Amino acid sequence: MRIKKKSAVVLVLSFFLAASYAQAADSIAVVDLQKIVSNSSQVKQLKQEHSKKMDELNKIIVNARGAIANETDTNKIVQLEEKYTKEFNTKKSALEKDYNSRLEAIEKSIKSEIAKKAEKDNYDYVFAKSVLLYGGKDITNEINVK
Repeated sequence: MRIKKKSAVVLVLSFFLAASYAQAADSIAVVDLQKIVSNSSQVKQLKQEHSKKMDELNKIIVNARGAIANETDTNKIVQLEEKYTKEFNTKKSALEKDYNSRLEAIEKSIKSEIAKKAEKDNYDYVFAKSVLLYGGKDITNEINVK
């Protein structure tokens, strides 16, 4: 009986050692996602366009304040407030939807480029640099995104 228990223990330990060895053989890479995003020309362009569109939203507010300040009839003031609030909210919602949609497309593109690099160089795992405490080859500068 004792021999069987020892054999079982040795077998289990051998299994764990083999699994550990197999994991150690895995190829791991890391990427600095913040750096990739901040260097992306697509993200820079999106931010510039978003900033211009935010300026347009601010113009709606300025125009609304001017129109309301010039009005003396309380009914017309309420109508103007409702009109400008609706216009602002509609444009803001459309702006946010467009921005998020384009940002998701850029994110998908970045992930695709990382996956291509991982497959090309036979990396088993690619982690965000901020997640992995130690190890892994940094491939950040090798990821080509627009």
